[in-house]
Amino acid sequence: MIVCENLVKIYKVSDLEVVALQGLDLQIDEGELTAIIGNSGSGKSTLLNMLGGLDRPSAGNLHVDGKDLLKFTEKDLVKYKRETVGFVWQNNARNLIPYLTALENVELPILLQGRRRRERALELLDAVGLSHRSKNKLSQLSGGEQQRVAIAIALANKPRLLLADEPTGSVDTKMANQILDLFRHLNRTIGLTVVIVTHDPLLAKKVDRVVAIRDGKTSSEMVRLRSYADELADLEKGVEAQEKESHIEYAVVDKAGRLQIPSGYLESIGAAGTKRVRVQVEDGKIVLLPPE
Repeated sequence: MIVCENLVKIYKVSDLEVVALQGLDLQIDEGELTAIIGNSGSGKSTLLNMLGGLDRPSAGNLHVDGKDLLKFTEKDLVKYKRETVGFVWQNNARNLIPYLTALENVELPILLQGRRRRERALELLDAVGLSHRSKNKLSQLSGGEQQRVAIAIALANKPRLLLADEPTGSVDTKMANQILDLFRHLNRTIGLTVVIVTHDPLLAKKVDRVVAIRDGKTSSEMVRLRSYADELADLEKGVEAQEKESHIEYAVVDKAGRLQIPSGYLESIGAAGTKRVRVQVEDGKIVLLPPE
């Protein structure tokens, strides 16, 4: 569904150049539920804007659903945003119109498609568990309910890809879990590819694959050892969860053989702050040693 190769993004402000992405590589398969995590300024939101057609790379290759976004005209971008991708923002003001009801908010994007508006909007509100609140205005809805309306709006154009930028950032833990469960349900029932950007590493417990971005590059991936569905099934059967890691973490190696080594690892061998380490092979393992 998504292929990013050596993505570079440079923003120019006056005479200052800011490099947001520095040769990022990423591949996400159709039907995956993936979280992208990273500290503020790591480049994760820049990546999401590119996947959503809101920004263009300075260099590299970017394909989504078989389409080359770097070759898109403005007309192609409008069609892509209307037919291929749905967006959920952390700030509800970017998704919702406050003086409309929940139903009217969801109906609005369907107008552009010329489809059966009312019936489709009710179906979407039912899918996010809000059919009983369809006639309520936004001021009558909680923050979590407003975010559910925003998700329904993002699904209005039947997208192949759903992008969510910090979708749980403005709600409490209980509601955050409900929203993440909703993403899992949509992913499982309709095969929707979902990419969630967050700064919350605890999100990994609910997602099968987590991609970490550091300094504009993919630095590591965490892959779930057992599916989340299997773990829930065991809990329902009364089987106690095992006290062990749920994910295994892999460092990401690019085509040139480069990888990002966590600073904590370098500190542990006394190589913090250095630009050089010794690399050698011992018993089938690649070993990093501090400089002599």
